Amino acid sequence: MLLISLLFIASFSKEAIQTVLNTQDTVELKLVEVYVAPLEKYSFGQTLQKIDSRDLNDFQGQTLADLLQQRSGLFLRQYGPGMLASLTLRGTSAGHNAVFWNGIPINSPSLGQADFSILPVGGFDEATIHYGSSGALYGTDAIGGAIHLNNKNTFNKGHQTKVANTHGSFGRWNQLVEYGYSNGLFSSRSRVYRNTSKNNFKFKNLARAGSPEESQSNAAIQQIGAMQDLAWNIRANQQISTSIWWNKTDRQIQPVMGSNDRDRQEDRNFRAVLDYFRFTSSTIWNIKTGVVLDELQFNNSLNKTSQFLISSDIDWTISEKLKSKSGLRLNHVIGNLSTYEAKEDRLELYQSINYLSSPSLSFSVNLRQMLFNGDFAPFTPSFGTEWTFFKNEKNKFSAHSSISKSYKIPTLNDRFWVPGGNPDLKSEESISAEIGLNHVFENNDFMISNQINLYSMWVDNWIIWLPRGSFWSPENIREVRNQGLEYFTTATRSFGEYRFEFNGSYNYTLATILNNLSENDRSQGNQLPYTPKHKAQGNLRFTYKSNSAFVNGHWIGERYINTDNISSVAPYGLLDFGLSKSLTIISKVKATVGFQVNNITNNDYQILRLRAMPGRNYLININLTL
Repeated sequence: MLLISLLFIASFSKEAIQTVLNTQDTVELKLVEVYVAPLEKYSFGQTLQKIDSRDLNDFQGQTLADLLQQRSGLFLRQYGPGMLASLTLRGTSAGHNAVFWNGIPINSPSLGQADFSILPVGGFDEATIHYGSSGALYGTDAIGGAIHLNNKNTFNKGHQTKVANTHGSFGRWNQLVEYGYSNGLFSSRSRVYRNTSKNNFKFKNLARAGSPEESQSNAAIQQIGAMQDLAWNIRANQQISTSIWWNKTDRQIQPVMGSNDRDRQEDRNFRAVLDYFRFTSSTIWNIKTGVVLDELQFNNSLNKTSQFLISSDIDWTISEKLKSKSGLRLNHVIGNLSTYEAKEDRLELYQSINYLSSPSLSFSVNLRQMLFNGDFAPFTPSFGTEWTFFKNEKNKFSAHSSISKSYKIPTLNDRFWVPGGNPDLKSEESISAEIGLNHVFENNDFMISNQINLYSMWVDNWIIWLPRGSFWSPENIREVRNQGLEYFTTATRSFGEYRFEFNGSYNYTLATILNNLSENDRSQGNQLPYTPKHKAQGNLRFTYKSNSAFVNGHWIGERYINTDNISSVAPYGLLDFGLSKSLTIISKVKATVGFQVNNITNNDYQILRLRAMPGRNYLININLTL
């Protein structure tokens, strides 16, 4: 298939591209960067949020779970610092969010989700959150939304070296060494990292009489990894790029309060992707191949999954107003689990269309159909629009809306686990609608933007594991309605060399169970467990010349423990503070020194019931670049 696709591409014009489409659709291909298709291009009517590069720097060596929990409106179910962390986006479950690394899906095909605690922030350069149903764009799992992680190489930078160290409380020590070289035609970057933590923090053991203070045990973590990025401008209109990522995480599994369990888990992950791009005056052709190898050993149980992917698509500028993208993706999945072995082929066909009826009004339509092991997944369409209805020198008002369908095919465990797997399961389906309003005001050195979204989602055929005699088995039995409100605000103000910035968000989420599972079930009309109705987050940053400081806070409302909504985990709020300074030590050697205090007020809190979390703790960052 790869050979056929290459021959098909080679039959097109060799004319070098000077300007690639317009700025709203793609980016101008320059010799200083690797081309990355913009996520916004066919997602009109939906909300995308790019994580600030300074937040990525602040969290170097830490996990993506920590970054998203503290600096976004998203809620993650964390079983302790560095332990399993799963995302809930718009009130959906952990398996309803797709995760991509450089365009390839990395959710486990056996579990149907990603563990955000083993994704170190140093393993990628860009992170983007796609809020809401996006199955027509990305395929299975994207019912609640998607997370995109990308690497970014540059050309014509010569030799570059970076050394980063982070020391912190409870035995934390994170190290990163990076070397890169690039000229006008070739770019290479190599990274190795090591992250360790003893996690021996103090906590009140609520499971013992009198809640005595104890030191957390059996929670140490050690992680090592290496990455290699390469890119070539093989011709003026052709480009090849590749990224390879190997990661190993060895963890003691933090027990619940009152337990003496001594579980241990080791995750080994290998991911590689190869992209070929060919540009003409009206098209962008891409062939992508990738491999994702995951190995998880829990105590003495070993589980392995493999994914081999190839995709090809063409992004075509039909006219100034009409754009089109057509493609296919083939994924061969192999599961070698402790209780079963399985293989599966997944073929997806997709089509996206953009229509700009005027500079202020645009539409997008996306269609996708998946075929897996001879069965059709639900046909998945989406429609979105954006409208700028008022604009002058200082103000801009715009509105967006979308309606979409998404799906999640049953995981390998759902269908083949022994005992209990159910091969007759249907795919989970959702229908989602969203409407939003955005306002931007700019006046000299002051800018403020506000965005508010309202959404509603229905999820049917939700898969639930239920007791069936001596074992548990999954069934398509749950129905859920998710609805809520999202608010985002950004403000900046400059006074000469002084600059103030504020970013904040608020999420109100109702995830309502629509049916009972049995006569004794009392869950109908209740909130899904561990889905907070409220989360608020804010970050205030001050910069002056090479100095900066920030204050960050987030607050999370109560979370019910079970579907009966009787018991809950108390709401909590955390406040963090940090300082950093950039300086030049000697010629061409730049340094950044930072100091951070997390949980300033030393709050005693839990994200999940009886899962201890650390009190006040400290971090010192020292980064050298030459």
